[in-house]
Amino acid sequence: MTQFLRSPFGLLALVAMLVAACSTTLINTVWKDSSYRARPARIMVVGVAKTPLNRRLFEDEFVLQLKARGTDAIASYAVLSDKQQDDQAAIAVKVKELGADAVLITRMVSKKIVRTYVPGTIYAPPFYYRTWPEYYGFGYRYLYSPGYIAEDEYAVIETNLYETLHDKLVWSASSETVMGDSKEKLIKSYIGIMVGSMAKNGLLGE
Repeated sequence: MTQFLRSPFGLLALVAMLVAACSTTLINTVWKDSSYRARPARIMVVGVAKTPLNRRLFEDEFVLQLKARGTDAIASYAVLSDKQQDDQAAIAVKVKELGADAVLITRMVSKKIVRTYVPGTIYAPPFYYRTWPEYYGFGYRYLYSPGYIAEDEYAVIETNLYETLHDKLVWSASSETVMGDSKEKLIKSYIGIMVGSMAKNGLLGE
């Protein structure tokens, strides 16, 4: 948990907490500017993180999946040092210099705990009636497993795409992802869902 960012754009620390093997990401809301009908040609992926490794893993996977959809993409860490990740002016300069017509930013908004009651179950082992001890024990063979409260921790995440001509928001998605322990698998799963949503909204190739 300590890997999560405390800054407003504390995005990539979320990577350390998203689920892997049983990865579950739910998109709550998706918005797209109906007046924006272009398809970005080059997107700069900007990830602000205290952990450089998280930043690289996240941006590299986003770039990989965007390029697989036919859209050129640039990982910001490749052109901006870790010290510059909170320097908006430096980012703006690189965006213009590299001809990026869109900037993708993701940030963790909050964390939340979801509690679910799991009802108890009745378990009946095999039984026989040949001897009285077996029959006597019949009443004890139906065992009840009491219910319990299951807790899942979620990262609430926003992913936004801005066109750079007017620095205008053109697409946004709010999602919740179960927090788990495997970074690499999680990144592919989470980003795959985000990229898929962008494609469905006409921002990327299918």
